[in-house]
Amino acid sequence: ERLRKRSEFVHLSKTGRRVQNAHFIILFAPGHYQRSRLGVTITKRVGNAVTRNRIKRLFREFFRLNKDSVGDYLDINVIAKKEAAGLTSAETFTQLESLFKKIERYRVC
Repeated sequence: ERLRKRSEFVHLSKTGRRVQNAHFIILFAPGHYQRSRLGVTITKRVGNAVTRNRIKRLFREFFRLNKDSVGDYLDINVIAKKEAAGLTSAETFTQLESLFKKIERYRVC
């Protein structure tokens, strides 16, 4: 249930829609598989390896718990901004939840 290949990330960045807030950017597009898939992008500017891995774990956990709310099958790439390093787990989940609600509004239109 993950995006792994560079070509998948590039295709998503070229064809996908974008929602963002102060901490994260989410790119999404309809997927070609019978499930939603998640990709995570975090640069070294966000923090050291421990910080980046913690954020990745939080993304994956949020996706695991909320992938059914996405509805149709989407490819999703979550990009962390530098400001994301200081968020707690609860704050991260709240920020991601608001972005997933924006995705729902885009898909309804």
